[in-house]
Amino acid sequence: MGGGAAGFFGAIACAEANPAARVLLVEKTGKLLSKVRVSGGGRCNVTHACFSAAQLVQHYPRGGKKLKEPFQQFGAQDTVRWFARRGVELKTEADGRMFPTTDSSETIAQALLEAARQAGVQVLLNTNAEQLTPLPGGGFAVRLTGLHAQTLTAQRLLIATGGVPKTEGYDWLRQLGHTIAAPVPSLFTFNVPESPLKELMGVSVPLARVVIVGEKLDYEGPLLITHWGVSGPAVLKLSAWGARRLHELNYTGTALVNWIPAHNEETLRQWLHAFRDENGKKVVLVNPLFGLPQRLWRALVEQAGIGADTRWSELAGKLQNRLLELLLRMPLAVRGKTTFKEEFVTCGGVVLGEVNLKTMESRLHPGLHFAGEVLDIDGITGGFNFQAAWTTGYLAGQAMSKPLA
Repeated sequence: MGGGAAGFFGAIACAEANPAARVLLVEKTGKLLSKVRVSGGGRCNVTHACFSAAQLVQHYPRGGKKLKEPFQQFGAQDTVRWFARRGVELKTEADGRMFPTTDSSETIAQALLEAARQAGVQVLLNTNAEQLTPLPGGGFAVRLTGLHAQTLTAQRLLIATGGVPKTEGYDWLRQLGHTIAAPVPSLFTFNVPESPLKELMGVSVPLARVVIVGEKLDYEGPLLITHWGVSGPAVLKLSAWGARRLHELNYTGTALVNWIPAHNEETLRQWLHAFRDENGKKVVLVNPLFGLPQRLWRALVEQAGIGADTRWSELAGKLQNRLLELLLRMPLAVRGKTTFKEEFVTCGGVVLGEVNLKTMESRLHPGLHFAGEVLDIDGITGGFNFQAAWTTGYLAGQAMSKPLA
């Protein structure tokens, strides 16, 4: 149940492994693979060039080491091969993200649709699973409503309904006895309504460090200044690792930005001392340092209170200290969050202790399997959430191709 990445991968894996099986894919809306189509700005970040399971698990705030064995069974390299066998070549970008060489998510969507068609998967659109009842002799009765209203019986079921933002959306799984980790948003940007950088919308730096004051939350990466605050991988990945704590804080606090994370206070003072000795005649405002964008450098210098014509040799120690503080610890008052484009990710879902991660099968109900974001698994940005969907979907589908014991 669920016509997204995990649901399709599971259905295809099951149908290919057991051509005699009748495989139905049920989708409550009229659209298939919606998230695949919008991912990566319409390019679809299929996976990440991280081919070691031990390294891959380090990119999952929820799931972590428990995913090592599943990734050993079906990892990023297996994803690359799966699509290659279906005529889709992937390319690796400098940051490790992998996209189809066509730079079009439609390439991925069509590959999945065609694989499902060839495997004989039957797709029911505009159809919702309203009730799921385990049967005494094994298997399930599923009451469908909508376009294909009926009651079906099935030996095995795959739940791949995606992440649900509200906890009551999991009530039907709780009724089956499963424990649900409360859903909260992950992968979001920071709103800074009183940002001193508002006029710099669109300016980015390739490496900055963001720290949440009073919390053990920090991350390094590219940073983008937006009209609502700050975004970019440094913020998105920090939001993923801190999803639960930031939710508890109501997305309010102070973020400190280090624009030059290669330096700490001691090394920066030494560097500036040496620079001043050799470049005393240079005007501070118009000579950006550390490769920082001109507009950002000017904003930092002006906020430090340094005059437009001040030369380094004339710079008072007090003003240099202010500049140093802004370079290493610029405070931004975070007051809320914004979803990153259309790529909403939820942390939370079915707790992994109640699932056999070799088969994605429920430990409470034989024949009931889970895949994708319905599980308490989520990764940072960069193709990791799709990889979790491919892996869990594939393992579930393989297991579902076999009859119940």
